[in-house]
Amino acid sequence: MQDITGDGGVLKEVIHAGTGEEMPPDASILVKFSGYLEHMDRPFDTNCSKRKLRLMKVGEDITLQGMVIGLLSMKRGELARFLFKPNYAFGMAGCPPLIPPRATVLFEIELLDFLDTAESDEFFELTPEQQKRFPLQKVLKVAETEREFGNYLFRREHFMDARERYKRASSVLHQVTAKENEQTKVDSAKLLVLLNLSITYLKLENPARALTYGQRALELDQKNAKALFRCGQACLSLAEYEKARDFLVRAQKEQPFNHDINNELKKLASCYKEYKDKEKDMCSKMFSSLSVGEELKVMESM
Repeated sequence: MQDITGDGGVLKEVIHAGTGEEMPPDASILVKFSGYLEHMDRPFDTNCSKRKLRLMKVGEDITLQGMVIGLLSMKRGELARFLFKPNYAFGMAGCPPLIPPRATVLFEIELLDFLDTAESDEFFELTPEQQKRFPLQKVLKVAETEREFGNYLFRREHFMDARERYKRASSVLHQVTAKENEQTKVDSAKLLVLLNLSITYLKLENPARALTYGQRALELDQKNAKALFRCGQACLSLAEYEKARDFLVRAQKEQPFNHDINNELKKLASCYKEYKDKEKDMCSKMFSSLSVGEELKVMESM
């Protein structure tokens, strides 16, 4: 095993190599880990049984010194085995009753992914006045980091958490005062966030909010096919069929061969037919009921 501290305190064996750069110190990480004591088959600590892993911060959510050092030596996708001597683990006292005194522990760690959120974290620690003095390029980078964070959570179906990240990105962009030649960059960043918020609210089964954000996206780009499509989906969920058709036809005009748009139009046609059939059936029953009533009146008058 490789001695990565120089004093034998943390030893590392790479089981599966990762790719790219090593993880930065202030990253938010997605990691699997299991910790073992000597002569034990079952881990004393693990998160591998959890159905959905959450992003964690090194130094905040993960504080075990050996684990912090080990993670900072890892790359995305890497699986490694570590031995932590007592001063890099639970110390001379251990952690009774689970961890005995002077225990050397073994950890298997898989660094699934990480996001470098250092600049974003730094920005949100500033006062509103300090944030206003932040250079535009750095503000755009913060917004993009928050949006990427949201995308990451969205892909893992953490839709509520993704929404909060998108809203943070949106709040950053809406406090920007850009020069005329820089406004295009700001609007492009806003458009992406609004589209993300629209689809997230669809996933959260709140089509009214999805429609609001879709329409705000259209204010920035009235021919944006994704914005038109999201608005069409939202209107269909709200049973506003005429509006849904208008948005979807406009989206189809921008992207005639888009499979999703064409399928949504078929779905709209089916829903609208079902709605009209129910309406027709209801009217038929109402008139039928009226006819029976009229017959009774005639019989009573005889």
